[in-house]
Amino acid sequence: MYKIAVLGDRDSVLGFKALGLDIFPVEGVEEGRQALHRLAKEEYAIIYITEQLAQSIRAEVDRYKTSVTPAVILIPGKGGSLGLGAQALQSAVERAVGADIG
Repeated sequence: MYKIAVLGDRDSVLGFKALGLDIFPVEGVEEGRQALHRLAKEEYAIIYITEQLAQSIRAEVDRYKTSVTPAVILIPGKGGSLGLGAQALQSAVERAVGADIG
């Protein structure tokens, strides 16, 4: 059975544990990079990652952009939204429909 992971700084991901999701708090960029690749190899269908961490490991996140699994979805961290998740969603919609609908 596939699982759902949440990856980012401790303060941002801790609340997701109450929802029954697997949380992976990371301290730095390299630890985040390694955790993302490890989770992608395991049975995680969805990996939520904070925008702040995703911005730091952009190349690794982009590597999974066209993969069926895992779906890497950007979420705001404790510092608020950077707008990266909204940009990623708009880009995905544009690819799907072939035009900018916004």
